[in-house]
Amino acid sequence: MISLGCDHGGYELKEIIKKHLEEKNIEYKDFGTYSEESVDYPEYALKVAESIRNGESDLGILCCGTGIGVSIAANKVPGIRAAVVGDVFSARACKEHNNANIICLGGRVTGPGLALMIVDEWLNAEFSGGRHQKRIDKIAKIEKRYEKI
Repeated sequence: MISLGCDHGGYELKEIIKKHLEEKNIEYKDFGTYSEESVDYPEYALKVAESIRNGESDLGILCCGTGIGVSIAANKVPGIRAAVVGDVFSARACKEHNNANIICLGGRVTGPGLALMIVDEWLNAEFSGGRHQKRIDKIAKIEKRYEKI
């Protein structure tokens, strides 16, 4: 299952992505927000990140104005690898090389057509493992180091 979340700046794009996932019969859970009324993006980034950390979802898609704020917030949760993605190559690479479990898109900087291509490319890509796993393990060590503080 895929968790979705957004703030007001990403609401319209999240709704477009939801429709796209429905058309592809991909299961998702929408953690909000549910309108264009101003909200604080860390709340929604945390809901999506925690759904992945606790095993409720496998992947997540977050949207805000630029994708940057939700990425910063989501990456505070250990085990989350949230990547801001604005092109198809990066969508594939962030899954193949970084095993990104959340992609973050900007509703004010990424058009709907490109956003859907990014989502599809990311969903269809697979983690390459190998030398990339060693790097993911190093990221996990950094997280563990700071969990103790």
